[in-house]
Amino acid sequence: MSSRIAGSTLLRHLGPRLFFSAAAARAPTAGEPACSLLLSGSASLAPARSPAAVLVRLFPVRMTSTTAAQAFGGEQEGEAKPPAASREATAVPPSERKAVASYWGIQPSKIIKEDGTPWRWSCFMPWETYKADTSIDLKKHHVPATLLDKLAYWMVKALRVPTDIFFQRRYGCRAMMLETVAAVPGMVGGMFLHLRSLRRFEQSGGWIRALLEEAENERMHLMTFMEVAQPRWYERALVIAVQGVFFNAYFLGYLVSPKFAHRVTGYLEEEAIHSYTEFLRDLEAGEIDNVPAPAIAIDYWRLPADATLKDVVMVVRADEAHHRDVNHFASDIHYRGMELKDIPAPLGYH
Repeated sequence: MSSRIAGSTLLRHLGPRLFFSAAAARAPTAGEPACSLLLSGSASLAPARSPAAVLVRLFPVRMTSTTAAQAFGGEQEGEAKPPAASREATAVPPSERKAVASYWGIQPSKIIKEDGTPWRWSCFMPWETYKADTSIDLKKHHVPATLLDKLAYWMVKALRVPTDIFFQRRYGCRAMMLETVAAVPGMVGGMFLHLRSLRRFEQSGGWIRALLEEAENERMHLMTFMEVAQPRWYERALVIAVQGVFFNAYFLGYLVSPKFAHRVTGYLEEEAIHSYTEFLRDLEAGEIDNVPAPAIAIDYWRLPADATLKDVVMVVRADEAHHRDVNHFASDIHYRGMELKDIPAPLGYH
């Protein structure tokens, strides 16, 4: 009995939505109840409605660029279209279209460069740009002393062999592949420290920001080299595979031993310095064209307007040297039996 009452209640509420067009096609005669059209065969006199249109009637939605019916497959044949005048009246005026790009009605401030020209990038802001310290020691090397250090060192050396075989001296594509891997450790380490800080209700000593800045900086390296060389389809497939394997392996490594994970990253950065040094040698020898620097690199590193690819490689190599020092420093803190929050993070470079 309760189910029969519930069914009649549901039909009473949904009936007008489901069968409105059928009732509108034939008005009820005097003495004929309007609801009889819902069950009679005369509903077929109305234009056929697709299931999508029925769903639109049941669950009306609002879209930003299309009507609800178009979102499910366009305007249905036989349905009445609004006149052109009403369509123009309902069109969004330019002032309101402009407000769509604002932050909840607050217009963003116009950002300009120091020379007065508009800022062209949305992936980073002028206050996030910097001048790389190219005077940093590039030959510094952490000599592996413990078993974990030796394991990290030879693991990185082993990973270099297939990379050399695959890319050989195609340093543009090699740099892109390198940066897709190098941007992972900072994100994983920052994520771990972020979650630990939440669990323990404690500060991180600035290390969350330092590691996330490292990951963002490595990603900007990738965005820069994407302007220099475009990867082939199989190189993109290789990036997907390597990232999937490396992220999970590094995640587990950091979970088991943060000092080992940071040491691996430190040695990876040492290999990156070596790769970019070889890149510079080929540029200076003329084996690689020293093309003008991408615009994104000129703004990000505050390079001169006439900067070249050689200048870009030099500042990227300096960044890698800084990441090398940060990660070896983090590993040394763990080796001393302390946590990263006990020693202030080396902030201020980026």
